[in-house]
Amino acid sequence: MLDFDYLGHFEECIEGVKKEGRYRSFANLERIAGQFPKAIYRPADGGASREVTIWCSNDYLGMGQHPVVVKAAKEALENSGAGAGGTRNISGTTRYHVELEESLADLHQKEAALVFSSGYVANEGALGTLGKMLPECVIFSDEMNHASMIHGMRDSRAEKKIFRHNDLAHLEELLQSVDALNPGRPKVIAFESVYSMDGDIAPIKEICDLADKYNAMTYLDEVHGVGLYGARGGGVAEERGLMGRIDVIEGTFGKAYGCMGGFITGQAAVVDVIRSFASSFIFTTSLPPAVLAGARAAVEHLKVSDIERAKMRRNVKLFKDMLEAENLPYMRAESHIVPLIVGEPNCCREVSQILMNEHNIYVQPINYPTVPKGTERLRLTASAAHSIDDVKHMANTLQYMWETHHALMKAVA
Repeated sequence: MLDFDYLGHFEECIEGVKKEGRYRSFANLERIAGQFPKAIYRPADGGASREVTIWCSNDYLGMGQHPVVVKAAKEALENSGAGAGGTRNISGTTRYHVELEESLADLHQKEAALVFSSGYVANEGALGTLGKMLPECVIFSDEMNHASMIHGMRDSRAEKKIFRHNDLAHLEELLQSVDALNPGRPKVIAFESVYSMDGDIAPIKEICDLADKYNAMTYLDEVHGVGLYGARGGGVAEERGLMGRIDVIEGTFGKAYGCMGGFITGQAAVVDVIRSFASSFIFTTSLPPAVLAGARAAVEHLKVSDIERAKMRRNVKLFKDMLEAENLPYMRAESHIVPLIVGEPNCCREVSQILMNEHNIYVQPINYPTVPKGTERLRLTASAAHSIDDVKHMANTLQYMWETHHALMKAVA
């Protein structure tokens, strides 16, 4: 019997991914303080470094380099050092955690908040705990929910029922099927506000109506909404006057707030259960002071400033209007995210490479399994930091590529 060839097996796995056109290469970028969305790109082949414009960042408002955020992070670093020193339970809870959680509870008008090391971990920990702690719980999950939500639901071992994306009739059908057998059975409806790959927004009010009708908890992922929507950046639920109807709101500091980390807000007892039972919270070293202070500064700033949101709305509208005028195949949705469909993985990668190599524009191709096969795309984000000239240049460049590289883009011609 031959020994198993471990290395050969792994090499075959990677070769298969490459043949399918979905092998992922990382762009070596150096963000320049005060100049976002510009960055220095260092090619992997050792070529000369050059300045590029980023068009796929989640730093939607440019807060990662905002002076108030940088100042707060720098002061915390100088005052308290680099690390937190432990888990939250063992010496790792600092005043920066407490102040940030107070700020978040105020943001969403909830009794309590809890900070996690990332948005992914927040979803995994919160949903995993809710499903475990509620007896015979059933979680109703939108089919487009993020991998972190799916991870949490799987870890909970609760029964899961998947409803078609934003399909209220299907959701109610599933709720009815559970109530028909046991009307008192605990239920959680888990969904997102902004779905990042398609750019569409959930019917939050109608889902809340169903939750009230069938006595279900609501769990809303607002990671692509917080900071961007609502008078104080509370998210789409705030913008629509629905925060009070959501039991648990989850968010991140890694997108519109320009920092790192995740969080949940809700009633004190719910948050306390998650704090007390979520392994991913209990056994993880807590975030450092500089990150927490920067995040709090971003949250507090966007509670009172609409300047950044207004710039982003202006840029998104201009960008969509220009794509529409040229009849480019972007997915028309109401959020700030603009997915441009290419429809074939190798083609999508080549489009991205042409943008980088010939036009100094960085956009990462989005391929399977992040999106379904045949829907490969460029996920474009016009941020508050882009100038009007940046937006016009990007739209004109895409139109130029569409005309001159028609064969390359034949998958969607």
